[in-house]
Amino acid sequence: MEYYKYLRQYVGTKPLILPGSVVIILNNQGEVLLQKRPEGRWGLPGGLMNLGESFEQVAIREVFEETGIQVESLRLLAVFSGEDTYVKSPNGDEFYSITAVFITDQTKGEIQFETPETVDVRYFKSNELPEQMVGSHRRFIYQFLFE
Repeated sequence: MEYYKYLRQYVGTKPLILPGSVVIILNNQGEVLLQKRPEGRWGLPGGLMNLGESFEQVAIREVFEETGIQVESLRLLAVFSGEDTYVKSPNGDEFYSITAVFITDQTKGEIQFETPETVDVRYFKSNELPEQMVGSHRRFIYQFLFE
């Protein structure tokens, strides 16, 4: 069982602090890899930390689980936390995220996914991102690719 689900058994929908990682993966054309989630929004591959994991391990594991790609040479861009990271999910769960944002252009393998977390995976030009996108992920991409 994922750690946050374990915690939810005890705290219900009350706010939690949830650490995780996302990765900006660039191909040779400078396009960004995005994952489409079941609710219809696109976002960077990534997810929440399990007990004993580092931010780097979360990034590597989640990218592989969601896209089938192995990432290498991760470079930490920033860690985001604070009031601006508050989320209230449609089911009522509340949390503050601590998100480590990594970037890489070093990957192995082909895109493949067989997980309920992923509907589609594809590369997008950074100036032509999809309309339906996780807001914080759009900010991460803009902040680091357009500075």
